[in-house]
Amino acid sequence: MLKGLLLAAALFALGAQAKLKHLLPLPQQVERVEAAPFALGRPVALTDPTHTALLRHFLRAQGCSFAPNAAAQVVVRIEPHFDTFDYRLDGFPNEGYRLRVRPDTLEITAATEVGIIRAAQTLAQMAMGGAERPALEAADITDFPAFKLRGFMHDVGRSFLSIETLKRHIDLLSRFKVNTFHWHLTENQAWRIEVKAFPQLTAAEHMTRFPGRFYTQAEAQELETFAAERGVIIIPEIDMPGHSEAFRRAMGFDMQTDAGVAALTTILEEMAAVFPHAPYLHIGADERAITYPRFLETMIDKVHALGRKVVVWNPVQGVNIGGLDIDMTQMWSTAGKAVAGKPNIDCRYQYTNHFDVFADLVGIYKSNIYYAERGHPDLAGTISAPWNDRKMATERDIVAQNNFFANAIALAERSWRGGGRQYVEQGGTTLPDAGAEWEEFRSWEERFLFHKSTTLAEEPVPYVRQTDVRWCITEPFPNEGDPDRPLPPETEGLKDSYVYHGKTYRTGHATGAGIYLRHTWGSIIPAHFPHPQEHTTAYAWTYIYSPQAQEAGALIELYNYGRSEKDAAPDAGTWDRYGSKIWLNDRPIAPPTFDNSGLTNITHETLLRNENFTARPPLPLWLKKGWNKVLLRLPFLPDGRQRLRKWMFTFVLTDRDGRNALDGIVYAPHPTAEPPTALPLGSR
Repeated sequence: MLKGLLLAAALFALGAQAKLKHLLPLPQQVERVEAAPFALGRPVALTDPTHTALLRHFLRAQGCSFAPNAAAQVVVRIEPHFDTFDYRLDGFPNEGYRLRVRPDTLEITAATEVGIIRAAQTLAQMAMGGAERPALEAADITDFPAFKLRGFMHDVGRSFLSIETLKRHIDLLSRFKVNTFHWHLTENQAWRIEVKAFPQLTAAEHMTRFPGRFYTQAEAQELETFAAERGVIIIPEIDMPGHSEAFRRAMGFDMQTDAGVAALTTILEEMAAVFPHAPYLHIGADERAITYPRFLETMIDKVHALGRKVVVWNPVQGVNIGGLDIDMTQMWSTAGKAVAGKPNIDCRYQYTNHFDVFADLVGIYKSNIYYAERGHPDLAGTISAPWNDRKMATERDIVAQNNFFANAIALAERSWRGGGRQYVEQGGTTLPDAGAEWEEFRSWEERFLFHKSTTLAEEPVPYVRQTDVRWCITEPFPNEGDPDRPLPPETEGLKDSYVYHGKTYRTGHATGAGIYLRHTWGSIIPAHFPHPQEHTTAYAWTYIYSPQAQEAGALIELYNYGRSEKDAAPDAGTWDRYGSKIWLNDRPIAPPTFDNSGLTNITHETLLRNENFTARPPLPLWLKKGWNKVLLRLPFLPDGRQRLRKWMFTFVLTDRDGRNALDGIVYAPHPTAEPPTALPLGSR
């Protein structure tokens, strides 16, 4: 890992023309070569026994034509015994590759065609940005994944996403070497995949959300072909016997009946035909007691008879899945534990519907994958999974509010590169102030923000630079249940420590735009305070140096609303339900108008509107020239109208449209007499 950090530092020291610095994921081994680049935009002689479409598309897109006698040579070789790290995972081929780039020679070596696809994806990133004439830097790259399964999920059963959107997401994420799309097709709200034997399943009258929206079998087959061209495997999920109210409404009987089992066997037959290249069929099986005799065994046997392998959620209520003839488990929640002798997918803390934009992304990136730095036959990999129990109005809301791209791409690098010092249960979501972990995350952040401005320029990506945001945070003071009680930081000024009622309260430091004082999952995930208590108030502050008086945007959030929760919005005129306040230069910052303020009896069908900053424009703030003080009062007083007792805050300054962090400013825990120098950051 240290070699990787040194490499990243070296790459960032290169000039703006050095495109190796943009690679994401960072390859396992990169060596720059002192030679002229391989110029694109000219005739090339292509020798490719695999006829990999993505490689040809890349070359054509860069202005290359194919001429057998051209001076520039592109040579593809397949070496079945390619000597890089790999392990067995049925259905997932070796993805390792080697690139040798010289002025008139581009050599690609891999064990499989998928390895050639991965090489082409690296070449596409190398060709981005900088020079007027596209070219590839001379380099030797040896690369391979630490984990064979690196995926994302969409919960289309609850919230439909168009086939065009799914194609776009597969295409974009595959560029970052994501290789699995878990397609959660059925839910209580709707059944989204056409079944020719039972057309009533997709009838609008049997859907309670986005009625009439579903995928035809032809669309599903087209998507599988589209994904395969990019080296992406689709794992379709038909959830059974739980999450199946849409099935019951349409069919008139439950899955756990003779009629239900007969219908499901027919459905599985159709799904196997619709997805001819899918090595696995996911049958769900969680969150519902199994009452029908041998229900799971019957479904598993059917999938095997169709020549496919079976994935189930882990755990399954009341069932020892280690005793089932399954082929893979997908671990969810803390209760999910790896089953020995089976490949397991780590999805335990990847339910991104619960995540904020900044702190939880740090947790994704810092964490190893299920306590391991590399995969093995019992550890397949990981999947980023946003669940949309709560209805949102548009596809753009789903993507933005779940910070979809940043979360998936942070996980993509971690699962490709491997490593991570600790599992998130030990490492938490706190960004260190300095050191190797901070440097590694900063490297990822710079590369991600480059791709936000290029590859993802048309996508809603709320993440902005946060590695320069610095805070002081006091230990929590008792507030006797009064969120408005002025405590020493307000009455005595901002200091390193305070004495209150005979006890000393010290001030610590934190880095990042989002800070958890108590995480969503409480003591399971470490946060800033090791043992937070209710009926207390903490204070956080930073000073921001602005070289000029200017208007800025501010991304502010004092409670993050999970996309699967039925939580009450803040009351009118308040920032949250705890009574938090925020001041800029000793003047209160007024909260936005929350569209759902005052609503009671909130259900999952009540639209989640602008409770989160990702669904509203940045708040305009005026900075004076010089130092500006930001102070937050943060009581912890849950009122029972929010299920998960998060204690947290988000604050970062941006340009006026909120797309980029504000350049030229400096965050510091304490002001200095001399004007500070802003870090020379090229990405925002």
